[in-house]
Amino acid sequence: MAVSFKGAHFPQDIRLTCVRWDVASPLSTPHVDALMRARGVHVDHATVTRWGVKYRPPLAAACHSRTRPVGRRWRMDETAIRVKGAWW
Repeated sequence: MAVSFKGAHFPQDIRLTCVRWDVASPLSTPHVDALMRARGVHVDHATVTRWGVKYRPPLAAACHSRTRPVGRRWRMDETAIRVKGAWW
C-alpha cells in the first residue's frame, strides 16, 4: 500500500516528521505541535493526530515489509574476561 500525499496542504517532509515524532518518541501531540511551531510551522495538535491515524498503518506496513525474518536459532559466542586476575 503506497502512501499518498496528493492534495495535502503541508509538504510531505513536514507530515512525515510530525508522524515520526508522534510515533517514535514519548512526546504527546501538543509537544509535537510546540516543536513544529518553534521551527516556524504552525500546525495544530489535532492535525498531527489525524495524520498519525491516516499515515501510521501504511508506513508501518512499508517498514515491516523490509525487515528480514528471524530464524529459530540464535548463536552466541562465549566470552572470557579477566576479573581481578581470574578468568570468568
